[in-house]
Amino acid sequence: MSDPVTALNNVRHETGIAAISEIGPLGMITLRGDLDAPHIRNASTAVAGVDYPADRMCNCVGERGIAWMSPDELLVMCPYNDVPESLDKINKTIENHHALAVNVSDARAVFQVKGPRAREVMAKLAPVDLAPDQFTAGMFRRTRMAQVPAAFWMRDDETFQIICFRSVAQYMFDLLKAAAQPGSEVDHF
Repeated sequence: MSDPVTALNNVRHETGIAAISEIGPLGMITLRGDLDAPHIRNASTAVAGVDYPADRMCNCVGERGIAWMSPDELLVMCPYNDVPESLDKINKTIENHHALAVNVSDARAVFQVKGPRAREVMAKLAPVDLAPDQFTAGMFRRTRMAQVPAAFWMRDDETFQIICFRSVAQYMFDLLKAAAQPGSEVDHF
């Protein structure tokens, strides 16, 4: 078995107003179904080991977490090597119910924007109110960043985690790097 490779080999850029890095590989399972159903809640929390998130929220601890993606979709995160076992566990819990679980780990790229000016970097690219009193740690948004669909949340007050399609990883990295270039502070937050 070959070792997993991230889209950009964990590239980093740390000379701007925020540190930009590709992280991973990260295990990601899309779980679709009735989010109020006990089998969906039980399947996701058993694998992720975190509390079930409220709408538009993400609960993460380390590499494990659950993100609310839409009214009928969750993103369950776990260590990359745990995905086959986690997917089996989810499928056993949801069997005989109308639900779907799919490994999307290799179809996605994951980035982190970190630092006291991380909000500024993200605000330049996403049509989301990122004021500190409007977007706080754990909040989750699925939106566009420039020209590409993406999802992001805040892990803490200075760290954003972003997920996008692997096919646009280089574009996303270049966007983030440009938005974080030295001297680009806007001092809005």
